Amino acid sequence: MSVLHKILVVDDDPVVGKSFDRVLTSKGYAVITAQNGEEALRKIGNEHYDLVFTDIKMPGISGLEVAERVKASQPWLPVVIVTGYGSNANEARAEAAGVSAFLRKPLTPQMIEETAVMALSEHEQAIAAPPAPVSAEAATEADSAAEVKKSAREKVKDIALFFAAPFIGLAYVVAMPFAAIGMLAWFSAKALVKKAPIVKTIALFFAAPVIGLAYVVALPFVGIGMLAWLGTKALLKTK
Repeated sequence: MSVLHKILVVDDDPVVGKSFDRVLTSKGYAVITAQNGEEALRKIGNEHYDLVFTDIKMPGISGLEVAERVKASQPWLPVVIVTGYGSNANEARAEAAGVSAFLRKPLTPQMIEETAVMALSEHEQAIAAPPAPVSAEAATEADSAAEVKKSAREKVKDIALFFAAPFIGLAYVVAMPFAAIGMLAWFSAKALVKKAPIVKTIALFFAAPVIGLAYVVALPFVGIGMLAWLGTKALLKTK
């Protein structure tokens, strides 16, 4: 055996522990014993083990409770129940805890060795097994969910464009005439100033109110249009 596996045997009968030690040590395993559940849990919490054999009926914590606690804290660690007090209820509880096997006394060396090989082999296969591939059905469901999300995003974009378009159009319709009036007044004033500098003050006097009115009236609508446009662009960029 290339790798030395460490096995914990839990039984309040020293003879049982010696039997496991004699059988498994000769096959290359390292066997450690514990005489009750408390000692077993303490050792499992402080040391690494590859397999646990435990009797059911012991003073204090029973072997079934040991199995349940071990599988709850270290579900990868195989546990084998060994008992001379087998019952359907005990077997059902052991199976629910996730034990690897349920052995009834008296045990033979062959039973001990074969059970150890079986439990360790299952443990190693479980660790080495690659993750399960994604099924075709799961992949199809994922694709469908992605399509639904994409469709929802497209609907949001359409709704945003639908509500933004009137505001943008209104801003242009209302603002453009005033902007044009302001521009005409400005260019006219500049032309008059070039031809007759003397009338510069008069031209600016009459042009300034018109330009100011154009800005005052047009800017809110331009602002609304810009806000609508920028808001729509932000929504369109949303993924």
